[in-house]
Amino acid sequence: MSSRAAETTRAILTGLDLTGLAAFYRDLHAHPELSWQEHRTAAAVAARLAAAGFTVTERVGGTGVVGVLRNGDGPVVLLRADLDALPVTERTGLPYASTVPGVMHACGHDLHLACLAGAAEALSRARSSWSGVLVVVAQPAEEVGEGALALLGDGLFTRFPRPDVALGQHVGPTPAGTTIHRPGLLMAASTTIDVRILGRGGHGSTPELCVDPVVTAAHLVTRLQTIVSRETSPSDPVVLTTGVLRAGTQANVIPDEAYLALNLRTRTDGARERVLAAIRRMAEGECAAAGCPRPPQVEVTGRFPLTLNDPGADATVSAVHAELFGAEAVIEHGPLMGSEDFSYLGLAEHNGGTAIPTAFWFFGGTPWQVWEAAPGDGPEDKLRTVPGNHNSRFAPSAEEGLRHGVTALTGAALAYLA
Repeated sequence: MSSRAAETTRAILTGLDLTGLAAFYRDLHAHPELSWQEHRTAAAVAARLAAAGFTVTERVGGTGVVGVLRNGDGPVVLLRADLDALPVTERTGLPYASTVPGVMHACGHDLHLACLAGAAEALSRARSSWSGVLVVVAQPAEEVGEGALALLGDGLFTRFPRPDVALGQHVGPTPAGTTIHRPGLLMAASTTIDVRILGRGGHGSTPELCVDPVVTAAHLVTRLQTIVSRETSPSDPVVLTTGVLRAGTQANVIPDEAYLALNLRTRTDGARERVLAAIRRMAEGECAAAGCPRPPQVEVTGRFPLTLNDPGADATVSAVHAELFGAEAVIEHGPLMGSEDFSYLGLAEHNGGTAIPTAFWFFGGTPWQVWEAAPGDGPEDKLRTVPGNHNSRFAPSAEEGLRHGVTALTGAALAYLA
């Protein structure tokens, strides 16, 4: 089946004109929108899908878009990409850089959408080459881990055909043409924790009359790092990051409170619960030691699931990618400590008690000339200097990356439809 899918992919993408698709990508990149605000982006994707012959429904799960193309008997295949950008000020210097102050497609969702549109249009033009139902989903709010659940809650698999397999991909800083696969655990779970330290403010000249939440927060930030270094096993990796530390308004004012936002990455549910308990214990201990008038407020505000690839689905897709790009370009790597909410689409507890096989992979977006010019002798050295996801200089190729992503997604769909 993989040979037929690869042959069909090559045939329908022969002479693929990336000019219009690259212009679409650059337009998306220049007009990024944050989670739940992706109205322009969603409308642009919906228009392309409608022009390609899909039955399109907008505002699914908020700002999501679902396109359905029925083409005879066969499996139902879902392709998914994401809509939202990040609150990052762009520093790429690209001629099509973000025109929205403080907002950037720093994670590559604009490229995901362009690849999704390109694959959907190619498959629509080549309906004589396959049979089945193609469901294309543009998901909102991936960056905050809420979009997939919102789609499911709005009847994604009851209002629209329930897929036999769900497929998704993510661009990364590896060179264009490479693809990362892994059966089973591909990416970690992520948890966002808000901590509010409640002190007693006052004049900066009289700290003895106050309880300074800034000092307490500073102690907590350093103390939290001992959870990873002293309370977790190296065989069960954990990453704990303080992404936000906010307090005060003026140098001579001791504020009433300080706020921390933490990001936790784990590969097991047990590790997640142990670290959460340690965070609460340390926050309460630091506040008690400082004499805070009230205990801290510790709240879990966001969760991403583990990204788990169905082994059979991953094997099917990776076999096609090996034929399309060469076996040496398909790399088994991970698990990675990044996170995604894509796996919600396959988990039984969110789908009426029956799991849906899912496959998720990474494709390279860094132009080869940039990769080769990067300092270092091997991939790990180069990845330290090549801008990656969530970096203000992340700039995947609008040509090489786009061609690679369209080919990877089209080939994966045809592994089931051809």
